[in-house]
Amino acid sequence: MLAVIALFATPLLLDGGSEYAGTDSQATELIEESDAGYEPWFESVFSPGSSEIESGLFALQAALGGGVLGYVLGRLKGRRTAEQTSRRTAEQTSRRTAEQTGRRTAEQTRRETGEQPARRTVEPARTEPTTP
Repeated sequence: MLAVIALFATPLLLDGGSEYAGTDSQATELIEESDAGYEPWFESVFSPGSSEIESGLFALQAALGGGVLGYVLGRLKGRRTAEQTSRRTAEQTSRRTAEQTGRRTAEQTRRETGEQPARRTVEPARTEPTTP
């Protein structure tokens, strides 16, 4: 925890008098210095009133992006967990049914014979060569 605080505090303490600016403004200044006749291709659609508003909008954008990313990752994890649970439940049901009826399950048969489970494969689509 202290290492993380030190990572953030060290640059501020070492370079306390400098002004922090974004790369957009630094690039604009560099272009204006190197080519005085440069004219931008377009104007901004929206210009925030102050740097605080601009910073707040950037933070809002980052929060929304983080929320969407978290939702997608959570949804994928939930789907995988549900599939595994469903598969386990189906195997347990199959075992119970086999025990009740005295039959062997496909899994038991594979274990006894050493046979590998069948893998699902997708056949590539066959296309006929076209002649002009």
